[in-house]
Amino acid sequence: MAEESSPQEDAPEAESTLSVKALALQQVVQEVLEDLQPQPDTCFDIPQITIGPEDILQAVQRLKGDPRLSFKLLLCLAGVDYVEYLQVVYVLLSLEHEHKLMIKTNVTYEDPNVPSVSSVWRAADWYEREVHDLLGVEFTDHPGLAPLILYEGFEGYPGRKDHPFHDYQEF
Repeated sequence: MAEESSPQEDAPEAESTLSVKALALQQVVQEVLEDLQPQPDTCFDIPQITIGPEDILQAVQRLKGDPRLSFKLLLCLAGVDYVEYLQVVYVLLSLEHEHKLMIKTNVTYEDPNVPSVSSVWRAADWYEREVHDLLGVEFTDHPGLAPLILYEGFEGYPGRKDHPFHDYQEF
């Protein structure tokens, strides 16, 4: 009796940890965002893609609006300092289809600009303000990047690994 290979076994090495359902989701996402050149990856059983910051707004609009995906909920938006670059991570949820997706985009310290997605999900407003406070990422077209965590006039970005915590002084 010949053994049949599953779609998961035929998948590239990077996708091998995905369930059949998650692999199917990743394939639809790749199709929807094909012209934006998404780079696929995984995080446990959650498909993820990395995309250029200039394409984030267009990508999330498609992911929310496509009826096969219907990512109508932004679960989380976070920033990460990897020393060589800053990364913004979006975790999306489709209640209708019961699936999750992570989107990542990388920016340089010299030009930490990402389009705001607060026009797509209102929940992004505070998340983007927090990432701006802590890492200095500028979310273009954000309705108001007023400090959320830090006080007005705070100097530096305490979420960055190069922030001088030893120079902290109470006032």
